[in-house]
Amino acid sequence: MKTTFFTQCRSILLLWLTQALSSLGSAMTNFALVVWSYGQYGSALTTALLTVCAYAPYVLLSIFAGALSDRWDKKRTMLVCDSLAALCTLWVLGLLVAGERKIWHLYLNNALNGLMNTVQQPASEVAVTLLTPREHYQRMGGLQAFSRSLVSLLTPAFATALYTLVGLKAVIFFDLGTFAVAAVCLLCFIPFPPTAEEEKAPEPLFAAAREGLRYLRENRGILDLILFLAVINLTASMFNAALPALLIPKGGEEALGLVQTVTGVASLAGGALAVAFPRPKSRVRVICNSLLFAMSTENFLLAFGKSLPVWCVGAVLGWLFIPVMNANMDALFRETIPPEVQGRVYSARNTLQFFTIPVGYLLGGVLVDRVFVPFMAAQAADSLWVVFFGAGKGGGAALFFLVIGLFGVLSCLPARRDRHIWGLEE
Repeated sequence: MKTTFFTQCRSILLLWLTQALSSLGSAMTNFALVVWSYGQYGSALTTALLTVCAYAPYVLLSIFAGALSDRWDKKRTMLVCDSLAALCTLWVLGLLVAGERKIWHLYLNNALNGLMNTVQQPASEVAVTLLTPREHYQRMGGLQAFSRSLVSLLTPAFATALYTLVGLKAVIFFDLGTFAVAAVCLLCFIPFPPTAEEEKAPEPLFAAAREGLRYLRENRGILDLILFLAVINLTASMFNAALPALLIPKGGEEALGLVQTVTGVASLAGGALAVAFPRPKSRVRVICNSLLFAMSTENFLLAFGKSLPVWCVGAVLGWLFIPVMNANMDALFRETIPPEVQGRVYSARNTLQFFTIPVGYLLGGVLVDRVFVPFMAAQAADSLWVVFFGAGKGGGAALFFLVIGLFGVLSCLPARRDRHIWGLEE
């Protein structure tokens, strides 16, 4: 089996490995730029805008990017987008050498990089489908989840070490080096088969973009699954916004760092499980049960837990099966959506599924600061509220995690009974 897998998937494995390496370089540069900007300006808003600038093109233009991706050669699209992103990074390096960097330079750089990623991402998604035999979709989904977790785990340590010991220039040079390796491998060693859509005469851009939305309207199972995941992303974003407010008051910054590290390790282990597990009888059941398990464990352990070991156990239970869920969801999409329309459908999915992320961050922050913390502050020291959730800001955040947990569990129940979603496996 192993021999068959590596023989059949040589091209996609090389693409996965080199793209993961390039993602590590890009993530390290982004991390170092955030550290530099906060050191220069001392403003959380200033650094947060770096993420906003990178994320905005993804949400606003994704649906059109997918339409373009389906019309263009996938390999050429990936090479051009990655090359333009590298030029932007090289521009930042030039500003750094000249001593003329300003924060708006970084905002512009992140926006341009975000635009390139918006166009490149659907092309790379289709590339995985084109280069991977159908029976290995789940394995590749697991490998992708594994590499994403590994990048998230390694980025802070590697970027901090390189930035501290050598400086920002060294981080950028490493990023450019990883891009060069990925670009050479993609250009010289990875052949791409064309899709049927590429060989057709191109249709108008807006018509192509509408095609992605039309496909979702006509395929309720995929649409319902995407909307379900949008609600999950809303919950997860509120979780991320509230986590520092819970852990720092109760356990300090060290507790937050350790829980996030445990989360990364659990995700990494989950990625390995996704690769090792055989194809399940029902991918929909795996998706629904994994999310229900995550929502019904970590949130409640964070809400009622009062020690670091309990919080770490919650992190393991909450994140261990998320890569397994992602791998099966990825395989389900690839098996269901024709390759010639995957780019525009994935882009429509990105707009619908990820639009709730900034909403969740905003909502989580506002609810913790303006509702739950004031509510807990008004309670007597011997009240049951304080007994169960603790006092101060951490107590307010703990109560909020109880609400998040209940909301997350309730949001999973309709999906488990949605006949359109289950119809994807018929």
